[in-house]
Amino acid sequence: MDLHGAFHVYDTTLRDGAQQEGLNLSVADKLSIARQLDGLGVGYIEGGWPGANPKDTEFFRRATRELELRHAKLAAFGATRKAGVRAADDPQVAALRDSGAGVVTLVAKSHDRHVELALRTTLEENLEMIRDTVSHLKAEGQQVFLDAEHFFDGYRANRDYALEVLRTAYGAGAEVIALCDTNGGMLPPWVSDVVHDVIDSTGVRVGIHCHNDTGCAVANTLAAVDAGATHVQGCINGYGERTGNADLVTVVANLQLKLDRQVLPAGLLGDSTRIAHAVAEVTNFPPASRQPYVGTSAFAHKAGLHASAIKIDPNLYQHMDPVGVGNDMRLLISDMAGRASIELKGKELGFDLSDDRDLVARVTGRVKEMEQRGYTFGAADASFELLLVEEVEGARPSYFEVESWRVITETLTHAQAGEEAVSEATVKLKAADVRYVVTGEGNGPVNALDSALRSAIVQAFPEVAKFELIDYKVRILDQGHGTDAITRVLIETSDGASSWVTVGVGHNVIEASWGALVDGLTYGLRRHHAE
Repeated sequence: MDLHGAFHVYDTTLRDGAQQEGLNLSVADKLSIARQLDGLGVGYIEGGWPGANPKDTEFFRRATRELELRHAKLAAFGATRKAGVRAADDPQVAALRDSGAGVVTLVAKSHDRHVELALRTTLEENLEMIRDTVSHLKAEGQQVFLDAEHFFDGYRANRDYALEVLRTAYGAGAEVIALCDTNGGMLPPWVSDVVHDVIDSTGVRVGIHCHNDTGCAVANTLAAVDAGATHVQGCINGYGERTGNADLVTVVANLQLKLDRQVLPAGLLGDSTRIAHAVAEVTNFPPASRQPYVGTSAFAHKAGLHASAIKIDPNLYQHMDPVGVGNDMRLLISDMAGRASIELKGKELGFDLSDDRDLVARVTGRVKEMEQRGYTFGAADASFELLLVEEVEGARPSYFEVESWRVITETLTHAQAGEEAVSEATVKLKAADVRYVVTGEGNGPVNALDSALRSAIVQAFPEVAKFELIDYKVRILDQGHGTDAITRVLIETSDGASSWVTVGVGHNVIEASWGALVDGLTYGLRRHHAE
């Protein structure tokens, strides 16, 4: 089955997704993401707008030499020619023609007021711009798609003209007309009605491009497909301006797993979690934990009732086997945990607790008591594993013994404007039968403590040099108490290959941070020693 002919999965992460606030991709980033998208098996990758900015022009120049795409075709995005200029003479059309991309996606105005107010031309001239540009690029041997910008709003304002834009582009040789919900204001029934009318009235091959301003981008895309669209556009991880574009992984997972439509090459959907997270690393936007299918919480279970049922059959509280998208089930430990939750989580961590009812009851009680004091183990698996090891083995893993610690933050009375306060921490501990007294400095008390603690332990355990604090979160638990409230700290530590989260609770943020820091290093050392 030729998926590229029968159904198009078209990714626009590198162009429309890159318009997300705070997202800035280098040419190297775009090349890296394109390789990941090709690994997912999408049919088309929109690389950007050559000629509009130097970065996108450079991307296409390098892509023709450096990208070896196995599944996808590279598409260049751009606009129809300017009013009053022949397509053959328009420099921006020439940039599309010369981009090296076999596919060109043209954006065209389909809303009459946009033609008159934004393009400042006549409705007839806009049709001629579309006809001339599409036919010119087709004659040059390129495959042409058309994005009908603001189509749904234009359809409501002037249905006849919006449909005439589609007929004009299709008659000139555009193979697909993507209906764009550019402002993201549509709802699924509305999309369905319009797509049905477009297909019945024009006979064009319809695509769909949805933004998520109503929270319905994925649902709107599926409604369009149900109504007859055979080309879907979106961005991996739902990137895009404002509230984003349709999340392409969610769209294709729903089509394949729920609607039994094979829209990606066989076997590739199982890589979607890995690829979604790999792209998130490149964009430097942490993947959303609650993202459908591929989020870390997508198959996470917390309540004891759920865990009891999952122990019998995981599918009782899951809509699918997470392996289908390369994800995994997770059990979260909290004050809602029952015996089944503890047993399943223990099994996940390598402990068989099924024959020790007293141990399970003891761990369950301890978790509930600690969460009552402010701890949270649902977000801190590493701290829970240390607690479990302590109960199972009768002692907490210990690689160093802290004698004392203290931290001082100092600022000079006559400091110059902009000078920061300096923190200094002193840690006294014993590791591998050697006593260490180490002082560390930092731009804050937690940073200074972290520096001193590592500097001491690394002398006994060199692998600590790989450990790095990569995230730090503070929450005040009893807000009515103001500055004397109980504080909870979550710290994420990485060894370069993986990461783990630990929790600390205390009457002040330094005390809570110290507990999470010690747990983080203890867990990391335990893992490395086990390996």
